[in-house]
Amino acid sequence: MSFFWPWLLLLLLLIPLIIIVYIWILNRQRKYAVQYSSLSLIREALPKRSRWRQHLPFILFLVSAASLIMAIARPAAVVQVPLNRTTIILALDVSRSMCATDVTPNRLTVAQDAALAFIKDQASETRIGIVAFAGFAEIVVPPTNDKEILIGAVENFTTSLGTAIGSATLKSIDAIAEINESVALSGVDLSSSREEDSLDIGFYQPDIIVVLTDGANSRGPQPLEAAQQAADRRVRIYTIGFGSNDPQQLVCSSEQLGSDIFGGGFGFDPGGGFGGGRGFGGGGFRRFLLLDEDTLQGMADITGGKYFRAENAEQLFDIFVDLPSEIVLQKEFLEISVFFTMFGAVFALLAAILSFRWHRHI
Repeated sequence: MSFFWPWLLLLLLLIPLIIIVYIWILNRQRKYAVQYSSLSLIREALPKRSRWRQHLPFILFLVSAASLIMAIARPAAVVQVPLNRTTIILALDVSRSMCATDVTPNRLTVAQDAALAFIKDQASETRIGIVAFAGFAEIVVPPTNDKEILIGAVENFTTSLGTAIGSATLKSIDAIAEINESVALSGVDLSSSREEDSLDIGFYQPDIIVVLTDGANSRGPQPLEAAQQAADRRVRIYTIGFGSNDPQQLVCSSEQLGSDIFGGGFGFDPGGGFGGGRGFGGGGFRRFLLLDEDTLQGMADITGGKYFRAENAEQLFDIFVDLPSEIVLQKEFLEISVFFTMFGAVFALLAAILSFRWHRHI
């Protein structure tokens, strides 16, 4: 168990002081009773049960005080996050480099198959959202548990120019913010609330972002800056770097090269053959196909997530198979002040009732 305001636990030092004062008062009462022999004899004649009755209300009062002090320190306990409370945002790269044929038939097809298998394998109540990104990012499907909509969106991906990993991360944050009121939209400055939220206790939202890409950021916000926004909101990012270091020829099917998923028309002038079923070579373009593993690792590290590397179809499928276990194992800190408050209130009330019933004639 951890505390949001642990310094307030210093108030527990008042408990021994209260005990000392209580003992001092009892001693004064005994000295006073000696002056009245008849009263002293009566008290000595009382049954032993009356003595523990004398002190039980005070003990209950101490327990109540300790519980209420712990409550104002805002205790938080680690709890397991049920899968049905987790929203998963799949941010998938649909840049033209995903048509590289180092993975048969090409990277995009394999990524689509792996994402589809992942969606189909999830429990019916699990919410999944899809963000697609190339030159910019777009929320293709807001978080939903309607698998038909999710499957249809993934099956109809087409490619475009550019790789906006940072933009995809921010869009994923916004998709989560729409359904989780504890997550602020991207762009909102949370720097002033970082200390209050106690970063050191490892609190995370139950929602996660999974970013799959085969290249390096070429447009839009910097991925690490976007990841910091996710970290500020306690949202974990799991990154997947896909593809080998030898991308080979780029070959898109006519469907993958067709009308753009974002509503059409990123113009493309390949300077070499690139079309439905045709390949594209060119050394100058090759540098955009290389995976920026350092950035992907950094995004995962900043947010408390994990980085995976897949060089072939088998490895990618294995990663998606393992993802549910990563998600199920997620834990969050849940503030439990209310339980300590209720506990303290009950004991305070009990102490007051017993004190009134047992000592009103004394």
